[in-house]
Amino acid sequence: MTQDELKQAVARTAIDYVVKGEIIGVGTGSTANFFIDELAKIKDSIKGAVASSEATAARLAGHGIAVFDLNDVSEIAVYIDGADEITESGAMIKGGGAALTREKIVASVAKQFVCIADGSKLVDTLGAFPLPVEVVPMARASVSRQLAALGGTPRLRLKPASDEAFITDNGGEIIDVLGLKIVDPVALEQQINQIVGVIAVGLFAARGANVCLLGTPEGVRTLAY
Repeated sequence: MTQDELKQAVARTAIDYVVKGEIIGVGTGSTANFFIDELAKIKDSIKGAVASSEATAARLAGHGIAVFDLNDVSEIAVYIDGADEITESGAMIKGGGAALTREKIVASVAKQFVCIADGSKLVDTLGAFPLPVEVVPMARASVSRQLAALGGTPRLRLKPASDEAFITDNGGEIIDVLGLKIVDPVALEQQINQIVGVIAVGLFAARGANVCLLGTPEGVRTLAY
C-alpha cells in the first residue's frame, strides 16, 4: 500500500470517532485532509467543525461543512489530527504543517484527541523529525540561542523557494530544531514553553493523544492511552 492509501485507511477509520450532532475539531496536514474528505460524506450528521488553520477552514467550507470560531464554541467532542512523530505513550511532535499553535489550542478544548497517521510515524524516541517552535519574530535570535543550549540545532523555516521567513496564520515565525533526542517530552515541553518569545512548541506531551490510529499494510492499528 502507498503512504496515501495508508492515510486514507486511517481517515476512514477515524469517522467512527466522530460524535453525531456535535462540533468536532479538525487538524491540519495531508492526513487531516483525507479525513476532511471522508467527513464530507457524513457532514449532515454533525453541527460543524472548528479548524486548526486557515487552510483547513477553507477545505471544510469547500465541502459545505460549517466552520465555527473556537470563541463561539463551549466544548468540542473530539479533535482529529495527524502527527509527524508519535510514541507508544501518545506523546507527539506536530507542526510540520506550521499549524502547531492552533492545533494545540483546539486539542486543549476537546474531550478526546484522536491521532491519525501512517505507521512510519510511530517511534521509540521523539526527535528525528525536527521539533517546530513558533516564535514572536523579534525573539527569533534570542530563542534560537536558548534552543541551541538545549542541545539542538535551530533552523529558521523559510517560505518555499525563498530566503524569507515562513509566516504562520498567527503572524509568528517557526524555528525547526534538529538533532534532539527527546527522552522526557513532558519536561522539554514545559522548559521550552518558559522561554520568553515562544508562542508554542510542537511537543504534544502534557496533552497527548487519547487514541492513535496507525495505518499499516496489515490494516489499521489502534493504540489507546
